[in-house]
Formats: sequence, structure tokens, C-alpha cells
Amino acid sequence: MSLHVGDIITFERTFTIEDVELFTRISGDEGTHHTTPDEQGRLVIQGLLTATLPTKVGGDNNVLARSMNYEFLRPVFTGDKILCEVTIDKYEKQDHNRISIAASFLCTNQNEKQVLIGNFTGIILNDRNE
Repeated sequence: MSLHVGDIITFERTFTIEDVELFTRISGDEGTHHTTPDEQGRLVIQGLLTATLPTKVGGDNNVLARSMNYEFLRPVFTGDKILCEVTIDKYEKQDHNRISIAASFLCTNQNEKQVLIGNFTGIILNDRNE
């Protein structure tokens, strides 16, 4: 798949308690807000677990990240449906096998409240890109 400047890639994800428990074990981020449910039975998602949403787009497109900037605007809870929109801001061929890419992203919850914004840059090494 060849990307173009202005392309917007979207997807949704709802994090589960199991997702948070697994990420807690992997990351060691064991804050009580990640391990003790609130009065509604929800856990707060780790910020870096939420940040896996825009990195999925990078992974789907073979991006080797150079920089990532995140601004966490409000908590994300288990059961929240998060929509991630990634906009391709730069997509430039550097040589026959290397593309420079920059993108910005916005993640909103099911109430259309912004939860995460930021951007990333990287390169794509792939002979199949045109």
C-alpha cells in the first residue's frame, strides 16, 4: 500500500481489563489506578498502552520510527472505544529503497473527547514501495 500526503488512516479499539493486566506485567507500570478498579469497575489504561494506537499504523506500513511525541489529554478507561485518526503529513522518496514519513494523530473516545494527540516521524525501507 502506497501512502500519500493527506491520507487519513482510521481504526478503533476498545481496551479490556486483560489488555491492562498484560501490559502491566510487561511494562511494570503497576500504579494502583491500573490495578484497582474504580467504582464503575474500570481500570485506567496506561498512557503508553493508549499510545500503541498510532504506532499500529506505523507497524502496518513498515515504519521504522525516529521520533514520537505524545500529549495525553485525559484518561482512557477499560471499555472505552477509542478512534485513532492518523494523517500523513510527509511522504517523500529519499532513494530507491527509502521513504521519509511524518504523521500526526488524534485519538478520541466514544464521547468524541480528545484523549491523545501527537506525531511521529520515521523511514520506510521497502523495495515494494513506489
